[in-house]
Amino acid sequence: MKRTYIKFRCSIYEKKLLRKRAERAGLSLSEYCRSSAFGNAVIERLTEEQSDHYKMLVKYKGNFNRIGNMFRKHNPKLASEVEQLAEEIRKHLYNFRRTKQ
Repeated sequence: MKRTYIKFRCSIYEKKLLRKRAERAGLSLSEYCRSSAFGNAVIERLTEEQSDHYKMLVKYKGNFNRIGNMFRKHNPKLASEVEQLAEEIRKHLYNFRRTKQ
């Protein structure tokens, strides 16, 4: 149970920024400051729009992989290009996940 207070000074802008970041992470201001002070990674939650875009990219990656598999025997060059596109989408998804952690 937390009973001791620690106070620190900051500007109005810094306080608003801290509140906004805590809100995006789904944490209280105290929890956010504690996590940041101890060097823990604070993960922001995805907005509904970001979540929809992420799901769409995952779906596109799967579709491009399937298309590449369909054309592998008949048109290897097209299959290779489609696989490269799927790999590029995979890299974007990986970077997206990494930045949110």
